[in-house]
Amino acid sequence: MVETAEQRCGFVALIGAPNAGKSTLINALVGAKVSIVTPKVQTTRMLVRGIAIEGVSQLIFVDTPGIFSPRRRLDRAMVGTAWASAQEADLVALLIDAKKGIKDDDEAILAGLGDIRPAKALVLNKVDLVDKRALLALTQKLNERLGFAATFMISALNGDGVADLKSWFTAHVPHGPWLYPEDQISDAPLRQLAAEITREKLYLRLHQELPYQSTVETEVWKELRGGAVRIEQTIYVARESQRKIVLGKSGQAIKAIGAAARADIAKVIEHPVHLFLHVKVREGWQDDPERYREMGLEFPKA
Repeated sequence: MVETAEQRCGFVALIGAPNAGKSTLINALVGAKVSIVTPKVQTTRMLVRGIAIEGVSQLIFVDTPGIFSPRRRLDRAMVGTAWASAQEADLVALLIDAKKGIKDDDEAILAGLGDIRPAKALVLNKVDLVDKRALLALTQKLNERLGFAATFMISALNGDGVADLKSWFTAHVPHGPWLYPEDQISDAPLRQLAAEITREKLYLRLHQELPYQSTVETEVWKELRGGAVRIEQTIYVARESQRKIVLGKSGQAIKAIGAAARADIAKVIEHPVHLFLHVKVREGWQDDPERYREMGLEFPKA
């Protein structure tokens, strides 16, 4: 697109408690899968940026890790990253799970948002699951707590209300040139996005069995003749007992995870994929600064 004076471009930080629906919303806003979604809390670990064009506006949505009371080093890195992205954004959207109402994590976020400079929109998600009177009462209570510039009631899962929310972002990001090519939907390297997709399938398959301490890294990305891509990834777990869970009986779990990940990765990169998964034990990876750098997180010193 030729640069014009009417062009707008800005960063929109989506923040909220774990499982408020941020990743589902960013995928709906972009119109493609750029962030993984699972029922496991704190699935999003790194900043995921999804890019959408609406009229003369380029919107750069930042899917942040869920904000909660951190206990471990990785938790502190994730929460610190979420707050930093909100502070640096042009607009902030607070997602509240309307079905759950205002919980302790939401209270802490509301308290912290008072110090955030950008204009803030309140986004009540999952409104299709809530009685209308209860929804209006929740809306009033939240707006009394903080001066939101606008309030939206949506269902990120089925898309209700998402277009109106996107239109508001479009009109309120600042004037300025676009920062990304017109056809780009994410700034995440494909190797990183592929690793995240495999981690999503890992969590979906082993949600109850697999602890939080697992990660996936893309070790090999080789373009083959004919357009196919050979990808080798390693799933790292903290203990040998977890490695056995990921492999499953006769390797059935790892085969199912690989098949699901391969299909999604192929859809995203629009090329055939040959995916090879390995499972290794890496004790204490949550205390390794290198792992944090790969996730785009700052390593907390304590």
